[in-house]
Order: sequence, then C-alpha cells, then structure tokens
Amino acid sequence: MSQRTATLIGATGLIGSHLLKCLQDDDDFKTIRLLVRRPVPYNHPKIRVLVIDFADEAAFKAGIAGCNAVFCTVGTTNKKVKGDKAAYRKVDYDIPVNAARFCAETGCPHFLLVSSVGANSKGGNFYIKLKGEVEDQVRNISIPSVSIFRPSMLLGKRPESRPLEAIVQVMIKPLSLLFPSKYKPIAAEDVAKAMIAACKQSKPGFHIYHFKEMKTLPA
Repeated sequence: MSQRTATLIGATGLIGSHLLKCLQDDDDFKTIRLLVRRPVPYNHPKIRVLVIDFADEAAFKAGIAGCNAVFCTVGTTNKKVKGDKAAYRKVDYDIPVNAARFCAETGCPHFLLVSSVGANSKGGNFYIKLKGEVEDQVRNISIPSVSIFRPSMLLGKRPESRPLEAIVQVMIKPLSLLFPSKYKPIAAEDVAKAMIAACKQSKPGFHIYHFKEMKTLPA
C-alpha cells in the first residue's frame, strides 16, 4: 500500500487543495503527481509537479501512466471563461473524459471524479447537463473502479475571492437541516476525505456518492 502513486488534476481548487493535503499526510501514498497548466509553488517530498498543456494528449497520458489512482477535481466557472461555453467544455468535459480514457489505456485501476448533485445529460441546465455528459462518457470507459462524487454546495474558503458565495455559506448553514439529504451543503474537506476512503476501498464497478455516502465513507 505504501507504494501507491496518485495523479491529481485540479490541485489548486477548493476540493483539490484539501485532497492534496490529505494525500501528503497519508502514508499509503508515496508519490503525488500534480498535473497543472502553469507552475505552482508546492514543496513537498511526495509531490511531482508536471506542467502540461491538457490538449497535448501525449503529455497528458504520460502524467497518468504508471499511477494507481487518478483524482480529478478540475472545474471552471462562467466568470473565468467569460461566458464562453466552448472554453467551459474544454475544462469541465474534455479534461475529465480524457483523463478517464488515459486511465483505461495505461492500466490505471481507479478513477475518482468530482461531478455535481443532479448531474443529468438530459437536463436543461448547461452545467448539470455537462456534468451528466461527462459521467455518461466515463461510465462507458473500461476502468476497473470508478468513483463519482456529487456534492451540492461546497463549504470552505476558496483560494480566489468569492464574497457572495462566502455570504451564502454563512446564511445557508443554519438551514441545511431542512434540505433533502442529496442537497445538503458539504465541506470540501469532507469530500476530499471521502475520495481518499473510496480510493482505498477500490470497489469494482461504477459508484456514485452523494452527501450521505460521502459523510459515512471515511468511517
């Protein structure tokens, strides 16, 4: 177990940053490869930073080859892509689908992906539909173990400033008990811990985790 190598895509995001810390602190993981688009100042003996163009399939595939698990927490926002739906798809669709494909092609046994509550390829909302399309594609790729995480609103402080989201988080916490289980807000750290737990279980097949499953997985 102590020889595991993990590849992490999306390390600078809210869930990804917590996941990186969990991987660093976990003795089951010896090497953590970070696939990033630009240099990042991480200094830890386990970490190997690979700066790649995700459109470069050879470089992308090489970053996955030989690893035991791929964690994909990548995602963008309309603000970052200035409303460009094609640019949005390049991040939220192309990267995870290609990551899953390279998992299969290189023999990586476990792919773990952050999706969204309500993901549905037949949905009317662009974001929900896109997440559903990604899940559908990943389901059809031959990987021994696939874990899909569908959080609702994420709680936690993001690296970038989102004042409105911070206000909503404060307001929504007292009301969360009234929400249906799937739609309860969840701490990004809890999602990260659930991903690590699912990785260690490595159950064969395609598995989807909502709030309740994510909260109980680490136990």
